[in-house]
Amino acid sequence: LELFTMFFNSVTNGGKTTLAEKLKNMLPNCDIISQDDFFKPESEVETDERGFKLYDVLDALYMDEMVTSIRNWMKSPASSGVVTEEPENICDNLKNVYILIVEGFLLYNYEPLNELWNRRYFLTLPYEECKRRRSTRVYQPADTPGYFDGHVWPMYLKYKNELEENASMQVDYLDGTKSQEELLSYVYSDIIQELNKLRE
Repeated sequence: LELFTMFFNSVTNGGKTTLAEKLKNMLPNCDIISQDDFFKPESEVETDERGFKLYDVLDALYMDEMVTSIRNWMKSPASSGVVTEEPENICDNLKNVYILIVEGFLLYNYEPLNELWNRRYFLTLPYEECKRRRSTRVYQPADTPGYFDGHVWPMYLKYKNELEENASMQVDYLDGTKSQEELLSYVYSDIIQELNKLRE
């Protein structure tokens, strides 16, 4: 039984969830774990002096539970309810591999996750495009005025800088302004290549 885990990190609205879902349909025995499922309830999320709820920090998430979920999946991927229906025309050497996609926005700044991946991607967006996309989404709780500029974007820059300063971090940066088709085709062929390398 072979396992392959890939992590997708991105700025808010960077397109990671869409990409993950599309890849899941193209790859055999593929499952997704989403960091968004591990947010603490609103009452447990800290508020800063400006009244902003601090969602874009690791403390807003049950990260240890997330690591446990990933490890449990790795122990028995077949029992995770993953659909083992083969996608069309899948190449033979992928038949008995189980693939896990972990997607989130703070994956590479949490030490215990660092030993769990085969491949890491980071979708980036310029400020204007990110802000535009964010404004089209409805959040629970809703973004308060100034929240994006006051909390979301500064936190993204902080974590991205930490990542770039850490020389040992192997991350493939992707341009989130490219079309979904382009990104999908790049990541898919990259994964197939990686899996082939593992087989050699």
